[in-house]
Amino acid sequence: MRIALFCHSVSSDWNNGNAHFLRGLSCELSALGHSVRVFEPRDAWSVQNLLADHGDLGLPELRRHYPSLNVERYESKTFDVPRALTGFDLVLVHEWNSPELIARISAARSRPGARFRVLFHDTHHRSVSNARAIAELGLDAFDGVLAFGEAVRERYLAAGWGRRVWTFHEAADTRLFHPFPELEANADLVWIGNYGDEERTAELHEFLLEPARALGLTGTVYGVRYPEAGVLAVQRAGLSYGGWLPNYLAPRVFAHHRLTVHVPRRPYAETLPGIPTIRVFEALAAGIPLLSAPWTDCEHLFREGDYLPVTSGSQMQAGIKRLLQDRAAARAMADQGRATVLERHTCRHRAQQLLAIAAEIGVSPAIASGADSLAQ
Repeated sequence: MRIALFCHSVSSDWNNGNAHFLRGLSCELSALGHSVRVFEPRDAWSVQNLLADHGDLGLPELRRHYPSLNVERYESKTFDVPRALTGFDLVLVHEWNSPELIARISAARSRPGARFRVLFHDTHHRSVSNARAIAELGLDAFDGVLAFGEAVRERYLAAGWGRRVWTFHEAADTRLFHPFPELEANADLVWIGNYGDEERTAELHEFLLEPARALGLTGTVYGVRYPEAGVLAVQRAGLSYGGWLPNYLAPRVFAHHRLTVHVPRRPYAETLPGIPTIRVFEALAAGIPLLSAPWTDCEHLFREGDYLPVTSGSQMQAGIKRLLQDRAAARAMADQGRATVLERHTCRHRAQQLLAIAAEIGVSPAIASGADSLAQ
């Protein structure tokens, strides 16, 4: 099968967590024998910010970690959508694309004789927080929607957006995210996440920074878009600020720390229950003990004991202290969490689910001869 994926970027993960799963999904589809080509705009916002911060995209290192990624970086103003779609069987359109591009893909799908099928992939809270933006995309010509949580799927069904809707959670790329037992955990706490739009500022203080300060923890916070006040708050908590961290380096960073925490953004915790950030899947796959601020696992993605849930800053502080003191309990919890991910939540699982969905909408499961390497 020939698969096209249109997304904001897989070349840059600067404030672009979607790149984590899309890279892993593409590589797993390629490993299953399908040809996957990723289309991304050359002027993508994430790319421009990474270039401004670091001077280059680090494509050679990206190729080393994702050798089967096949990426075409196009010029938005001159991109010929119908020509680009020629020969593909399945087209995935991630929600972080321009409305204009989505409309052009929709028009190409509506043409008589169009042989490919198109799925829209939603991994955001806009279906609730900005419903008009989703409604105006005009997804009638799409063959279906992949929603990264049951709450999002139900929202699409209720609003009548899309012909069919499947729940399609993100997952861990376990080719990269696994334990490194040979590495020493030489610091207490790591948190990898972006500051981001005041959607969890208070929560970061309650569940991350104040417990770290009160317990005198060592460790590092990684991420981008931290204002000066945010960086100072990290430092006052006794932690280091590490800035942007390429996602392929995160597994080794996890290995050098004794535990990590999950602090969900408020829209997911309050209005879209059942959707964890991809960092939950990745942290558990990496085998690091995880404590989580409140969110509702109403879809039963995880088992009791996979991670330690807390409901307040004081509970977080007590939980961190207990796990640091009881290494055996922390290790047992981390091992169980990793087992759950390996059983249910890998990019290979999602690739197989996608192939089953493709068959449901009439795409032939034929195997391609292979994929090309990452393009400039």
